[in-house]
Amino acid sequence: MPVLSPEEAEHSRKAADLIRERIRAAGGWLSFEDFMALALYAPGLGYYSAGSLKIGPGGDFVTAPEVSDLFSRCVAGQCAQVLEGGGEILELGAGTGRMAAAVLMALSARGVLPERYAILEVSADLRDRQRAALGRLAAELRDRVVWLDRLPERALTGVILANEVLDALPCRRFVIAEDGVRELGVAVQGEAIVEREGPAQGALADACASLMSELPEPLPAGYVSEICLCAAPWLAGVAERLERGLMLLFDYGLPRSHYYHPQRVTGTLRCHFKQRVHDNPYVNLAVQDITAWVDFTRVAEAAVECGLDVRGFVTQAAFLLGTGIDRLVGEEADPVRHARLAGEARRLLLPGEMGEAFKVMALTRDFDAPLAGFALQDLRRSL
Repeated sequence: MPVLSPEEAEHSRKAADLIRERIRAAGGWLSFEDFMALALYAPGLGYYSAGSLKIGPGGDFVTAPEVSDLFSRCVAGQCAQVLEGGGEILELGAGTGRMAAAVLMALSARGVLPERYAILEVSADLRDRQRAALGRLAAELRDRVVWLDRLPERALTGVILANEVLDALPCRRFVIAEDGVRELGVAVQGEAIVEREGPAQGALADACASLMSELPEPLPAGYVSEICLCAAPWLAGVAERLERGLMLLFDYGLPRSHYYHPQRVTGTLRCHFKQRVHDNPYVNLAVQDITAWVDFTRVAEAAVECGLDVRGFVTQAAFLLGTGIDRLVGEEADPVRHARLAGEARRLLLPGEMGEAFKVMALTRDFDAPLAGFALQDLRRSL
């Protein structure tokens, strides 16, 4: 992997000092969930709380809106179906702001602008990048954008967007031992932060017991995986802010039976650092991203518990085709631009790229109109 710059190394050292301090204060062992929360979100030090170039060619990873504005234009097409009667958009974690800008421009072209476009962003440097990107829009568009420090007090009518948010929620990790389930956490060995097992207790033990009872076959000894117990309370908090309309969740993930397949023996935890993907969360602390795939069955269960309707679950490819990505590419008459857009579309659609690993889930409240992005496929029975 690339060597840390002196600034990155110093930042990572400070984060490691904080985590070691928390481990010792907790009696020598900390859950992976608490470790991940510190590494990503510790005030002033966490990966998402401190300044660093995270998204895009010069950052650690690339998201679908950065691959092509075709993605955002398709999202805008789905939003337009909901906003025809008025309403607003709330985007959770807006990245560089590129999707927000493209969605607003596409909705303006359709004559279906939201009353406001609110962004909830925890990263100060990403918020600065968003302000710069959206500040280049026409006044009619940029004046609709507001930034929030927390979820809005009042419930909204319209659309809530969350692109690659769920995968960054801190998760618990477990391992199947000969004598049952054990929890994976962190301890200090010398000055190193290392992985250590502990007893699976409380909510994790209950969640694992429920999981094992649902799976068609037992998991083998040594099997390691994750459970995101934060997903349900996170979704409950967001769902409270949707009075009427649509929530769109975009992320890489699987239905539960596929997520916890006996052959997926090392789980789905991944780290992203300068466009490299690896599986060691204990290096490059607070200067690399840490993610885990999404158990969309857990999300669907939480949605139903919140009174939301699970209106659709599809691959990213099916969503983009349903919202007209092929038409958008075909409308481009310039041969050079057409070829570029076709290449971008392939990366968004192909199974070996983003097309199948990424899924899209539609959750609605008091909204029954058809959803174009979910017309070509229905994977809800796999949940």
